[in-house]
This record gives sequence, structure tokens and C-alpha cells, in this order.
Amino acid sequence: MMLTEETPVLTAALPLAELKDHLRMGSGFADDGLQDGLIESYLRAAIAAIEGRIGKMLFRRQFSWVLDCWREGGEQALPVSPVAGIVSVTLVDAAGGETVVQAGTYRLIPDLHRPRIAGTSSGLPTVPTNGLVKVVFDAGFGPAWTDVPVDLRQAVLLLASEYYEHRHDDNSQASGLPFGVVTLIERWRTVRLMAGGRP
Repeated sequence: MMLTEETPVLTAALPLAELKDHLRMGSGFADDGLQDGLIESYLRAAIAAIEGRIGKMLFRRQFSWVLDCWREGGEQALPVSPVAGIVSVTLVDAAGGETVVQAGTYRLIPDLHRPRIAGTSSGLPTVPTNGLVKVVFDAGFGPAWTDVPVDLRQAVLLLASEYYEHRHDDNSQASGLPFGVVTLIERWRTVRLMAGGRP
């Protein structure tokens, strides 16, 4: 399985000014515009780290997900959430030929932690022998920073400022996320069911 981000978060949507304000409080940060690129990189790194930890996309954007089979015949859990909509489902045969599946034959089952794609009448379309299926979907809380829940916004700012404050460290810092960030994101983590539970 392979998940690919098709539409990256635009720089204009990132909370650059908010992080600058946050940094001024802690370290006398001088806003001369010279560090905007650095600040943006730390924001993107913090967003990626938090999204990876909780399995939820903060900013809404488009993804493509390629897999070689459905885990279940009638429905399939999507790899991230929250999912706003399924854009397309395409079957790819062994020779690379593509067939777009009619939208009316599948549907999205929304869920904050475990959204799923399901067949509308019977099962999901059969994946060709030695072929693939590509699902394109939109996921994320929304296109704007203010669409992101407030505790996750605070976690991003805390983590990005941590990256900024320790940018010259020699790797002597403890690995892992800071305790304050972990506390803020804990309720958003997706619990994976194992040992007989559905993935």
C-alpha cells in the first residue's frame, strides 16, 4: 500500500505570523522576515510529525492511495482521517490499463477515527489479478488554520517552536515529542484494533 499527498499545504495557509508571535514571547524573536523560510520548514515538520502520530490530517488536501487488494470484501478502512469525500476509484490491470469505477457503486462511511469506503449494493469492485486499485480522496479538518481543532493548533505551535529553539543542538535532546505536545494530541490518536479486531 502506498499513500501519496497530491496537493500540499499552501504556504499562505500556514500560521507563520502566529508562530512568530509565539516565538517572541519565549525568546525575544526579532521579526525581520529573514527567517520566514526556516519558520515555514519547522511548521511543516511539526504538522507532519503530529499528523503521523495521530493518523489525522490537519489541513484538507488530496491524497491518492494505491493497494493491491481490499482487506474486506464489503468495505475498506481508509489510511487517514477525517475524510471529506472520495474523488475517484480506479482499477489498474496487470498491463497498466485503467478503469474508472462508477461513483454510484461505492460510498464513504464518515468516521473521525476510522472512515471507510464501502460498496453501495454488494461488495467493492474486484481488483484485477496482479493489478491495483487507486483511491483518490480529500482528507483533513479543513483548508484553513482555523478549521484545525484548537488543541492540535497549540500542539503544532509548541512543537514547531521546540524545533526552532533547539535548531543548534547536537542531538543531545531526548528523542520523541515533548510532554506538552503529547498531552494535547493524546485524545486524537487512533486506537488500532488487533487480535481479531478490524484494522
